[in-house]
Amino acid sequence: MTRIDTYDYTLPKELIAQQPLKKRPDARLLVVNRTAQSIEHRHIRDLPEILRPTDHLISNDTRVVPARIVGKRTDTGGRWQGLYLESDSDGNWKILSKTRGKLTPGETVTLQDREANNDVKLKLLIKLDNGMWIAKPESMEGPLDILERVGRIPLPHYIRDGEMLPDDWVDYQTVFARQPGAVAAPTAGLHFTKTLLAELEALGIQRDSVTLHVGIGTFKPVAVETLEEHNMHTEWGDLSESVANKIQATKAAGGRIISVGTTSARVLETAAKDGSIAAWQGDTNLFIRPGFEFHAIDGLLTNFHLPKSTLLVLVRTFGGDDLIKEAYQEAIREEYRFFSYGDAMLIL
Repeated sequence: MTRIDTYDYTLPKELIAQQPLKKRPDARLLVVNRTAQSIEHRHIRDLPEILRPTDHLISNDTRVVPARIVGKRTDTGGRWQGLYLESDSDGNWKILSKTRGKLTPGETVTLQDREANNDVKLKLLIKLDNGMWIAKPESMEGPLDILERVGRIPLPHYIRDGEMLPDDWVDYQTVFARQPGAVAAPTAGLHFTKTLLAELEALGIQRDSVTLHVGIGTFKPVAVETLEEHNMHTEWGDLSESVANKIQATKAAGGRIISVGTTSARVLETAAKDGSIAAWQGDTNLFIRPGFEFHAIDGLLTNFHLPKSTLLVLVRTFGGDDLIKEAYQEAIREEYRFFSYGDAMLIL
């Protein structure tokens, strides 16, 4: 049994980044070499020097939806806030709900737009566990149309207590973002710009995308005592046949697959669970923990993760437990910027 306490560490609060750097590639990059057991301090802008022309980057093209919603309980006027999680073909929403007092099925919440004007009503239908509800908007519009009007960027709590600024519309979206569906950004991708991608392409470095719609469970700390007890969250992903074929070709030629982020890694390793990469689409609850055998990725670019999180478990499993623990302590000593808007680590 592996205790989650072994994945705890102490982080000074001032190292939690509250906004990204003006120039994304200026972020610091801790390069961890598993073969040499070495740690080197570089920057994201150095990637063209660090990577090989035969490397193949795989990014996540999910797009963050403005999933944070606020409003008032229609009958009482009491404040209400929530988070859109997903919807079904009947137009029902699955949401996370928070308010004072007790909500009852059949009650409505009046959502407010970003200027605090009353907008569409949301009828609460079925109460689920952990503050979640099935609800339905009193509108024929699609969920994305409604959210584009009333939703806010769902920043994690450690960034300004979740309160967005206008710049977050751009800052909390990767340059790869195409497929709407995430309620949190695949943060390793936030470091890239079109200019940097062009530099990498000019060197012959390939880049393709998979999709993983990042869910609310991604950044939640593990709440049980051991990894074996943890009920891993599920996220929807997609790896197309054309990208799978390109990855196979890269590996056959001796190139390295570099995953941009833990979310891309989850898709790739889910698709390669039988030992070789293949096209895949569906829900994954893959929990990469000690003992896991990697079949898809040869390198991982990732931000620094929360203590006791499944993402930290994944990173330490891939990079080697002692080496990544040492890397985290080095990053803290050198005052790297942590979490979503922070600096990054490249494990090779």
